[in-house]
Amino acid sequence: QVQLVESGGGLVQAGGSLRLSCAASERTFTNYAMGWFRQAPGKGREFVAAITWSSYNTYYADSVKGRFTISRDNAKNLVYLQMNSLKPEDTAVYYCARDKRYRYYTYSVSPLQYDYWGQGTQVTVSS
Repeated sequence: QVQLVESGGGLVQAGGSLRLSCAASERTFTNYAMGWFRQAPGKGREFVAAITWSSYNTYYADSVKGRFTISRDNAKNLVYLQMNSLKPEDTAVYYCARDKRYRYYTYSVSPLQYDYWGQGTQVTVSS
């Protein structure tokens, strides 16, 4: 099984930046699209961003487009989420996840399409 571990969360002021990292235990994770989701207290899991297995394409929720950047370093088994111009509404637990489809050409916004999840890292944006 693939193990994913997020890091880099914390407390940041509105307008600030934060970089999240997701470390994968399996080298074969490079053959799958990866996604970032977030979940605020009392709310469902929300799609944030995704990157295809080839790293050629990235996708973003409208709420973060232009502010967040997803990237991956396959040689290091790492996926990143660079978050700039943070807003209080970005406050949530952030999760990285692997798309269950092998070398698929596109992404999915549904958490049901992802089979392995990290434990999450808390991001809190103050006003």
